[in-house]
Amino acid sequence: MNLRKINRLFILLFIIGASHTVSVASADSASVGSSGVGGAFMKGSTSVGVVLGSGTAFNDNYTILGVSVGYYVVRGLNLGIDLQRWFSGEPSITKVSPQINYVFTQPETVKPYIGTFYRRTYYGDYKGISLEDQDSYGFRAGAYFTSNNRFYFGAGAVYEEYIDCNALADCSSTYPELLFYASF
Repeated sequence: MNLRKINRLFILLFIIGASHTVSVASADSASVGSSGVGGAFMKGSTSVGVVLGSGTAFNDNYTILGVSVGYYVVRGLNLGIDLQRWFSGEPSITKVSPQINYVFTQPETVKPYIGTFYRRTYYGDYKGISLEDQDSYGFRAGAYFTSNNRFYFGAGAVYEEYIDCNALADCSSTYPELLFYASF
């Protein structure tokens, strides 16, 4: 799959994700709000998120846009895919990550989660040089917290290991993740 097709897919998924987030917020307000944070992780629920952030790579600063779509196949078990596009730096970076996450829904206000993912990173040309795409896999763990039925956030850590990495380089990274949600 070439980078141009991935960019088109990213734009399409981002538009769908952003529009679906608005429709989910208005259409599901009674069911998500009344069942609380646990209801968001029930079988048949769909999760859609939009990512906006910043990052650094290749000694350059980037603006990150992304979309995440997931589906709860059973209570607490989410199968999903993330797509991120890193802009405003050289080279352009696109990340595609299928993932599996499990949320322990039994506790009342704190809901621990664990997950695993595979990631394919596509690079644009860097100063006229074509860079090799990169594969990685990783694990995440953390917890979702709530103070009422409408707002909750998650905090955790992610460990990522790069496949076929140069032995002279650091082939893994660990970083925090913060997640904020509101149910309407």
